[in-house]
Amino acid sequence: MRHVNAILRSVIRFSLPPRCAGCGQIVADDDLRCVACWQSLDFLTNTGCESCGYPVTPSELICAPCLLRQPEHDGVFAAVSYGDIARSIILRFKHGGRIGLAKFIAEAMLRNVTMPDALIVPVPLHRWRIWTRGFNQSALIASRLAALSGNPLRLDAIYRARNTPLLRGHGAQERAKAVRGVFAIDTAKRGSFAGRSIYLIDDVYTSGATTNACAKVLKKAGATEVIVLCWARVVRESTDQD
Repeated sequence: MRHVNAILRSVIRFSLPPRCAGCGQIVADDDLRCVACWQSLDFLTNTGCESCGYPVTPSELICAPCLLRQPEHDGVFAAVSYGDIARSIILRFKHGGRIGLAKFIAEAMLRNVTMPDALIVPVPLHRWRIWTRGFNQSALIASRLAALSGNPLRLDAIYRARNTPLLRGHGAQERAKAVRGVFAIDTAKRGSFAGRSIYLIDDVYTSGATTNACAKVLKKAGATEVIVLCWARVVRESTDQD
């Protein structure tokens, strides 16, 4: 039976060879990216604004938006800057059925997991979106990240009380309004967050409206600290994400 499985795997690899998630070029293994795409990824040092991590000048500690309105979360740490290759990878993951990319993305995010006892909590999708897409990309990343780090995982920590429209093309204020009151925590589960630090997992950080709304309900449930971890963050204003 093992010989048959080995033959089948060889046939599949020949007919459907592994491809780079950034450009589609054939690569040696499913976990690899081509050299050009790997070198094109802008890995972030996360040494920006003390509140949200956005790049600031050396004389600044907190960016202007955070000075105007302090976010509910306690920091944002992204693996890479959102650009053409980072966008291609996340789109192939979310909409192209390449769920195996969750492992690659989690590995890139792992360096920002520094609190071993912090709960790993994904940003939830509404059930209708899950039925359409087939999975919650943030939950897949969170599961991989928990397995790699050994941190405890809570997939059911937050739920969406109602569905929201795609936020692509909307500004920061419109996004914040769209997610107001959307997220909630079951009363029976609220006590498990009291006094805990949380890693809130998302795929792409754009305006911060969604993660801010999630952080707010986690803080109300007693969480002492909510750190946002994501694959990519928009450094220059973009409206491509939902």
